[in-house]
Amino acid sequence: MLETKKIHIIGAGLAGCEAALQLAKRGFQVLLYDMKPEKTSAAHHSKSLAEIVCSNSFGSLITEESASASGLLKAEMAILDCELLKVAQRVSVPAGKALAVDRQAFTQQVTEQIQANPHITFICENVADIPEDDWVLIATGPMTSPELTESIARILKREQLYFFDAAAPIISKDSIDFDIAFYQDRYDAGAEGKTEQSGSYINCPLDKEAYEALVDILIHGEKTELKSFEKESANFFESCMPVEIMASRGVQTLRYGPMKPVGLTDPKTGRWPYAVVQLRQDNAEGTLYNMVGFQTNLKWNVQKQMIQLIPGLQEANVVRYGVMHRNTYIHSPEVLQPTLQLKEHPQILLAGQLTGTEGYTESIATGMMAAFNIARLYQNAPAIVPPHETMLGALLRYITRPEAIHQNFQPINSNWGILPELPEGSFKRKDKKARNKLYVERSLSQLKAWMPSLELSPINVS
Repeated sequence: MLETKKIHIIGAGLAGCEAALQLAKRGFQVLLYDMKPEKTSAAHHSKSLAEIVCSNSFGSLITEESASASGLLKAEMAILDCELLKVAQRVSVPAGKALAVDRQAFTQQVTEQIQANPHITFICENVADIPEDDWVLIATGPMTSPELTESIARILKREQLYFFDAAAPIISKDSIDFDIAFYQDRYDAGAEGKTEQSGSYINCPLDKEAYEALVDILIHGEKTELKSFEKESANFFESCMPVEIMASRGVQTLRYGPMKPVGLTDPKTGRWPYAVVQLRQDNAEGTLYNMVGFQTNLKWNVQKQMIQLIPGLQEANVVRYGVMHRNTYIHSPEVLQPTLQLKEHPQILLAGQLTGTEGYTESIATGMMAAFNIARLYQNAPAIVPPHETMLGALLRYITRPEAIHQNFQPINSNWGILPELPEGSFKRKDKKARNKLYVERSLSQLKAWMPSLELSPINVS
């Protein structure tokens, strides 16, 4: 047994447990730390490991009739022999085209596997100091303890990691109606009348009636209530004020703020609109755009109604709705490599929501990938990343993309928009079913071709 090859994993949530099981089956000795069962965070209720809190759904599955980005990620995880995905499939409950689980059975089975594994030593401890001379995986999630948060912030040379933020919705560019919307920068007269991209912003023009309807839903739409532990320290900054709070300050406030039409000429009318919603490019590929100034705490169903009121976005594909909550995550583009190693401390890896990924499936996938790279690094092999045509590879590259350095960085989950675009003409523009099928075929083909480079054969154990 490889007694000298011990790995410290801090956090026994979804990412940490997946990583522990992956390393254990390769012969490594894992020290898995968590403050459970002696202590739980304000967001948790169970004393078991790998607790799923908000929902029992792991998202959509790929079927013959339809494919989803979340389904593609799970298909990739199945090929890579994901341990927690196998547990989820064993304890699944009927949920149509989605993978939903019996929550209690899921966490119980994962806990039992961890406890019974001879290669995993579980240590009930609220870790405050990060070991400096050993290999460490930190996977403590959005409710990381204040003591560990302080240690991570110190290593990363940051004052703090958690804050309240109100993030704006992100829209898939290919769902925007450019018969209405137009590219143009403010006061860019050269862009007038052009339909091709000739500016940095996509503009959705509103007349007085559409604007007032939008303001009305912003003011009266149902908001998400903060949890008790969030209310205690919620603090908004003027630069990221939720759009509904701005709207409540007066009907005309948004027209003098993020919806200011000044300097933007609608090529259809030759005039400035009454108001305008601008969208700004969110990724290097230009497939995702965020709604400028529309950070919000509205409930998701209300956000959907709000977005559908905006000319040009009536059929918008929202890849992430706006959220407002306390969160703990690092600014991955500045400090993290796509291999999930810290740039300045490559013996420390991170996984789960700390990296800026959202969702149960995404947390498990990053835990799995971190374990693969730790195993490789211990065998003096270079850490690797799946092809960017795969959903897992695209997700890792998105959260560490260089263009987001020194920019506002917000967590995201798997979505079609982070994948490289398909060759032009390979599908009809509005045939999303055909497009998604091609994405799946390309991703799984690339993953299978990449598999031999992963070298996942178990280490010999005496």
